[in-house]
Amino acid sequence: MTQSRANPQALTDFGSAVLRTLGVPAVEAAFVLDSLVRADLWGHQSHGVLRLPWYAARLESGAMSSRTEPETLIDGGAVLLLDGHGGIGQVVTETARREAVARARAHGVGVVGVRNSNHFGTAMYYTRRAAEEGCVAILTTNASPAMAPWGGRTKVLGTNPWSIAAPAPGGVVAVDIANTAVARGKIYLARARGDSIPEGWAMDQYGNPTTDPDEAINGVILPMAGHKGYAITFMMDVLSGALTGAKTGTGVGGPYDPEKTSGAGHLFIAIDVEAMGAATDFLSVVGQLIDEVKTVPLAPGSTEVLFPGELEDRAEAASLAAGGVLLPAQTRAELEALGTRFGLPVTF
Repeated sequence: MTQSRANPQALTDFGSAVLRTLGVPAVEAAFVLDSLVRADLWGHQSHGVLRLPWYAARLESGAMSSRTEPETLIDGGAVLLLDGHGGIGQVVTETARREAVARARAHGVGVVGVRNSNHFGTAMYYTRRAAEEGCVAILTTNASPAMAPWGGRTKVLGTNPWSIAAPAPGGVVAVDIANTAVARGKIYLARARGDSIPEGWAMDQYGNPTTDPDEAINGVILPMAGHKGYAITFMMDVLSGALTGAKTGTGVGGPYDPEKTSGAGHLFIAIDVEAMGAATDFLSVVGQLIDEVKTVPLAPGSTEVLFPGELEDRAEAASLAAGGVLLPAQTRAELEALGTRFGLPVTF
């Protein structure tokens, strides 16, 4: 299926207008779109503007609230617990990030738990922001069922992704991992492109391997690294759900369902680098580590070693140089349909 480029700012403006039409305040609408467009620029189309029609449907049904007003449930100084009251995941999570960084400044570490939130896009979007402010950041979340427990064939656990980011010389180092063999959004992206999926990504509803994205969506996504991926995703549900008082397992709703409330939980941990020693020393050591991994002899077939987060930095620069966000034809068509519905000009 053909793809075309879209101007990032025009795409952000259009998507923001869609959300404003649905009652989302202007500043929050722009923030949500920045998170989606940035994911596209990083090459993570599965978490980009592909998701805007899903968000719109959830706002229209009332499954997600257009007014995001997190409530403080517990404030213990370094520890904070928030109730997102079904608000937009990006806005709730950015509130948690800001609070975690501020508390890390005051106490050395800030730990913010969130309950009753929604899908927040790409986890790296928030941890990188905290790293740019001088903190090592860890973010976990749970998600709607996609994975079967190891040995089973019924989906009970989400992809439950997590991200770690830290300051580095000239930028950040960052990782963002779903505990399944692939992020579920990549299967939706394959369907949008009209592509099959690789073997080893998913099973159908009967437990048989499949390369059909529709069968995979109705079936089960396989864990990464076998039983290890299952165990990690289970523990991420403990951190994100059980610890915060959020929903867990099959109780969590996802952005793909226009009507079910999410109840998702997140945990954001920020550690102030300066609380552990001089930031210059930290950056020097991280820089040495980057140099060490990038200068090893290459394995056959490899052309270069990248450090975590370097791929996204390069992809963003390449996307901008090439003319902007790469949109599959189906994604463009779905966005244009939103424009028609809400009477908004499509200028991207």
